[in-house]
Amino acid sequence: MSRISQCAARARERGRGLLIPYLVAGDPDFDTSLEIMHELVRQGADMIELGIPFSDPASDGPAIQRGVERALGAGATLRGVIELTGRFRANDARTPVVLMGYLNPIETMGYAEFSESCGRAGVDGVLVVDMPPAEAGDLPALLAGREIDRIFLVSPTTTADRAQEIIEHTSGYLYYVSLKGVTGAALDDHGSVARNIAKLRNWTSLPVIVGFGIRDVETALAMNKLGDGIIIGSALVERIAQLPAATSRESAHISEAVALIGSLRKALDAR
Repeated sequence: MSRISQCAARARERGRGLLIPYLVAGDPDFDTSLEIMHELVRQGADMIELGIPFSDPASDGPAIQRGVERALGAGATLRGVIELTGRFRANDARTPVVLMGYLNPIETMGYAEFSESCGRAGVDGVLVVDMPPAEAGDLPALLAGREIDRIFLVSPTTTADRAQEIIEHTSGYLYYVSLKGVTGAALDDHGSVARNIAKLRNWTSLPVIVGFGIRDVETALAMNKLGDGIIIGSALVERIAQLPAATSRESAHISEAVALIGSLRKALDAR
């Protein structure tokens, strides 16, 4: 059983919603990202999604786009993201780490090298936003050979047949995109989310995790009630953007920047 599946099983046994923060790896630099990752775990994150910086993040809104620009400006690369995971894993053997990004950097590195490097570093899952299962080539098999989960997206516009095809290729958890838009957009149509997740429940026993549009305790509670957990990204990246420069930064600044995660953990557990 993968680290992701073990984490999800523990949460299910406890009746606990999964809390998965997303951050852009290397924003503002890799050393700070490492500190943030450990602080996220201390504040109650169950898993961590690490965004791979890419020059054309088509599915992301302004907050994450700016985070990507900061990371790339500081020299972030795909190899650096994988190395960051290895550094995190050296002191945390329990918390799953999922790499989320776009296909171009992975194709540039090569599927075999990417999969092998992820396996060595302790990556637990990979989600490639612009790679549907039918066009994934050898990558899913290579990842499976390293016991790395293959995570795919379904959205409000995904047809029933298409959703079932995606589910057949998915492991770890199913990422449900809650709205028709980019990350950071407002999430208003809770009814649509409820109906679509109910359909997904008929086709899979995988955890259904809701992402996009979750910015505060209210939306987190509402989406967690419908799914098995939530992913929160833009709201966290916005707070990371406010960190002072490294020369004047203290550990308290990191704690304050990710305090939203602690607040969400308490709210989810109380519910």
